[in-house]
Amino acid sequence: MSLLIPDSGLLFWMILSFGIVFFILAKYGFPVIVKMVEDRKLYIDESLQVAKQAHIELAKVKADGEIIVDNARREQVKILAEAAQTRDLIVKDAKDKAQVEAIKLIEDARKQILIEKEDAIRDIRSLVAELSVDIAQKVLREKLDKKGEQMDMINRLLDEINISKS
Repeated sequence: MSLLIPDSGLLFWMILSFGIVFFILAKYGFPVIVKMVEDRKLYIDESLQVAKQAHIELAKVKADGEIIVDNARREQVKILAEAAQTRDLIVKDAKDKAQVEAIKLIEDARKQILIEKEDAIRDIRSLVAELSVDIAQKVLREKLDKKGEQMDMINRLLDEINISKS
């Protein structure tokens, strides 16, 4: 017999054992394997659907996030502009208050200078009056040594006082 051609008995037993194994596998093995393959296919399909939904939701979340970031940036610009306006207003108010205070201080200084000037003029007038009285007193003493001259002077002064009151 040749090595490449099998015996008919061997061929029979091989076909019979193959048929039995095939029948057992067809009855018990293939349904389990097919069921597992189908379950795996369903799991993969469901996973793909979940991944697509997750991708869609991620895109929505990304778009919402971008909208929120844009709104936040606009709000930031708005707040910064308001802060700059407020700062400018505060600086302007401070300048105005400082200017008013400076004007008030200058006005107070002018009033104080005027008061001091009037006090100085009063003091000078008082001093001049005292000096004038002292000089007049000395002059009158020398001139009015005689009683007749004194009486004439008194009458003349009284007349001047009466004329100025009328």
